[in-house]
Order: sequence, then structure tokens, then C-alpha cells
Amino acid sequence: MRVLVVDDEVRLADGVRRGLEAEGFAVDVAHNGVDGLWRARETTYDAIVLDLMMPGMSGWKVCEALRAEENWTPVLMLTAKDGEWDQVDALDAGADDYVTKPFSYPVLVARLRALIRRGGVERPVALEAGDLHVDPAARRVRRGDTPIELTSREFAVLLHLIRHKGQVVSKRDLIGGVWDDDFDGDPNIVEVYVGHLRRKLDRPFERTAIETVRGAGYRLAADGG
Repeated sequence: MRVLVVDDEVRLADGVRRGLEAEGFAVDVAHNGVDGLWRARETTYDAIVLDLMMPGMSGWKVCEALRAEENWTPVLMLTAKDGEWDQVDALDAGADDYVTKPFSYPVLVARLRALIRRGGVERPVALEAGDLHVDPAARRVRRGDTPIELTSREFAVLLHLIRHKGQVVSKRDLIGGVWDDDFDGDPNIVEVYVGHLRRKLDRPFERTAIETVRGAGYRLAADGG
């Protein structure tokens, strides 16, 4: 398995390279976004580990460029620990997952393996589930021709669910994907926001898009309910 690591922190990138090589990966390294984009275009990789904040060309721009070229290589983005909107921007740009700095190395490897198992999944600009349309870049949602106003957090929860439409998403996954792996608040906050979404996305349209899977989590119907 070949992985590209793009990070302007030389010591960190080299440490990740050595660790991944010890796990059996073949690893190429680039220390800026321009070189990283060139390598990603010239070589087929199983996954890319991409730092979000780099001088010259950010990871956000690199990922956006690759997705615009329909390069769906799985991207694991590295983001600042307190950069909540960095995480949102990373996913909006087409990243498949993210890890916050400083990160747990075993978690990095586990998430990378999970991405590689799933393979490259097409991430179009607009996401759809039946007549439910979500535009991550413009942060717009509509049912058919009817626009729906969501708060930033409601939008983030919906975005996570629609990116995994038809799949069960656990409460823990939602917390990690929308809040933070280090979130220490009440986990029932997920139920609160799912309730908000149902009141806005489902009830006015007599739909049941978001299903509760008892003991497992939530599932957004692939057909939009």
C-alpha cells in the first residue's frame, strides 16, 4: 500500500513516514502543497495524509483541486486541535476523514487503514438523498425546491449523515465527526440535534429520512425518506 504524506512540519512528516513504513506501508513525502499536488497527480496512491495549514498552497486547496479533477484517492486531513471550522472546511473540500493535532499515532494508522479498506469514494460538489440536496460549499439545504435554514451545527450533523447515507452512523462517530474526539460534554447532545433536523427536514414534508437504529446509532435513508 502506497501513501503520500504532505506536511510542512519536516520532523512530523518524517516521523509519520517512519511509523507507516514500520507498519508495512510504502511512503512518499512532500513538504508543501504544490509538491504534494504534483505527486498526487503523477502517482497512484492508496491514501493521502494531508496537512490542512501549509504556506503556498493549503491542504484545503490541494484536496479541492484533486476532487475537481475527479481524483477520489482517500484523503486523511490533519487539522489544528482547536480548529472546529478547519475540520468543516476539510470535509467540505472533499476529505474523507480528519485527525486533530496533536494526534494519537495508533488512531492515525487505524483511520488510514479504514479509509484504504473503503477505497476511493466519489465526492461530488452537491450531495443528494432523494429530493434532499446539500451543498457543502455554499452551506445550503433544500427539499425539492424548498430551501431549509439550518444552524451551523445542524448543518454539520446533516453533512456527516448524508456523506454516509444508507449506513448506520454511531453516536460516537457523530461526536467525533461534528464536535471533537476530545468532546467531554453530554453525548445526548447528538439526540438533540437529530431532533432539530427531523423537525426541519422531515415533519414539514411528511418524511422519515433520519432513522434511529436502536443500540447502534442513526441512518439517513439513501432515498431521502
